[in-house]
Amino acid sequence: MTLQLPAEIVAERFVPAARSLLAIALDDRGFAQREIADRLGVSQAAVSAYLADGPTGDPRIREDERMQATVERIADGFADDSMDEYEALAELLDLVRAFEDRGPICAIHEEEMPALAGLGCDLCVRGRDRAVETERAALSNVRRAVRRFADAPAAPEHVPNVGTNVAMALPDAADPTDVVAVPGRLHAMRGRVDVPANPEFGGSQHVAGMVLAAMDADPETRGAINLATSDALLDAARDAGIDPLAFDAGYEDRAERLRSRFADRGAVPRVVYHEGAFGIEPIAYVLGETAEDAVDATLALIE
Repeated sequence: MTLQLPAEIVAERFVPAARSLLAIALDDRGFAQREIADRLGVSQAAVSAYLADGPTGDPRIREDERMQATVERIADGFADDSMDEYEALAELLDLVRAFEDRGPICAIHEEEMPALAGLGCDLCVRGRDRAVETERAALSNVRRAVRRFADAPAAPEHVPNVGTNVAMALPDAADPTDVVAVPGRLHAMRGRVDVPANPEFGGSQHVAGMVLAAMDADPETRGAINLATSDALLDAARDAGIDPLAFDAGYEDRAERLRSRFADRGAVPRVVYHEGAFGIEPIAYVLGETAEDAVDATLALIE
């Protein structure tokens, strides 16, 4: 893994793109090469190269509409003397900050450092704080849990037609955007489990809803995975000393009904399931303190 700072991407990808685009824009407005060089803080030979070779830098940066608009604004400001170098620098710094917050700099940084995948550059933008570290821990936990489930030989036969998802909520989760899951869900394909994307916040509605309902009854239950309901799964749960909790399959007021069922039981059980309804596939949920905990419990049941 490459350890790379976002400042390196700014220096190596953003700055060349900005300078080359500005050189071309100023040339179009009649600026002499020496004047362009003085404005941009580069040599006249560099300006000549920009004009001869065209825009440089990462295409995701130089072709971004925000970059194009900023360059045009600065070039116009230089041409009509309505903007000085201080104001131009402020424009470019604002653009850098925008690009570091889920923009092209963020995307490039994730490519260079895969450990950042799914974090949306929150580490870069907000720094290292407890909230960001908690989010990162949840993302990492779900990634590991998904990998563990997908690698299990017995997993494909338990994936429902609607797909499986693995989820984990933040400790203070209030809605599905506070729950990490896989966008698009996991599907069984040709005897294996396909994982279509990295986990991210807001990646699930139904599994997230189950987690949020469970957390209302037990704040420590923050992880879940959904599977196809089957006699084999439910029998395995009972053999393991788990008493699965059944609930009605309908979607209307499901969260409230789940909370009521958990209250009646007096606890959140490890396995919760429904038998389906018209247009609704029978689904079971295995719950745990984390996504990994839920998947480990699942593997113990299906293997």
